[in-house]
Amino acid sequence: MKFGFVASGGTTDQILEMAVEAEAAGWDGFFTWDGISVGDMDTFDPWALLGAIAVKTSTMTLGAMVFPLSRRRPWKVVRETITIDHLSHGRLVIPVGLGASPDDGGFSRVSGEVTDRRQRAELLDESLEILELAWKGETFSHEGKHYTATDLVFRPTPVQQPRIPIWVVAAFPSEKSMGRAIRWDGVLPSLRKRPFGPLEAGDVQEVMQWVREHRPSSDKPFDLVLEGVTPGEDQEATTAQIRPLAEAGATWWIESRWEAPHNTPEALLNRIRQGPPVI
Repeated sequence: MKFGFVASGGTTDQILEMAVEAEAAGWDGFFTWDGISVGDMDTFDPWALLGAIAVKTSTMTLGAMVFPLSRRRPWKVVRETITIDHLSHGRLVIPVGLGASPDDGGFSRVSGEVTDRRQRAELLDESLEILELAWKGETFSHEGKHYTATDLVFRPTPVQQPRIPIWVVAAFPSEKSMGRAIRWDGVLPSLRKRPFGPLEAGDVQEVMQWVREHRPSSDKPFDLVLEGVTPGEDQEATTAQIRPLAEAGATWWIESRWEAPHNTPEALLNRIRQGPPVI
């Protein structure tokens, strides 16, 4: 299992310090987040932050939890992903979702945004298709329900081949939602019966069994990514919390501290320095 950390608070300088400290402390991944107006939280552009983090670090996987691709122009995302992939020398991952959280990062409070969930799912699917085509570095066209592109070519190609990894938020056991995820490189599962509750080891086993039964045969790895909070000051308790999830098949744990007082810059930096769980 690998371990990542979300910088859920702080100034740009503090977030860059967190990234450097996270790499020194042995974390495998470092993530920012994507929103436009989230209450009174200081909010920064994820791509600009990731560019700065990429040149300050050298080993950690980088991304944002999560990119609401239905809210983004796919051709702009293509250029942003290629740029960060090169700045990081192939360390970018793209966690994606519909952009459907309760507050929605502020997207539901501006004009011109699609609010229908089904349409956002269509936009996400088309965006992912365009990303995959564009990353090949060959001339391509796309004509879909929502997006049209004619004779585009994006170069250079990403450092990572055959593509930059994509993790998809999915509701389990929805066949449509999970079916989208298994076409790509990983899943961030939520339970339809407990949408905001943590997954337990038995839940992870069910999800992984579903993936094995439905995913097309492939020698490419597939990640199951979980988020949550661990008591870093108590390594024994942390190990007891995480080990069953790893044994059940989870491949990533992302330390995600969204609630006060756990998301102050001081609290985040303290947890980073305590290091990732040991299993």
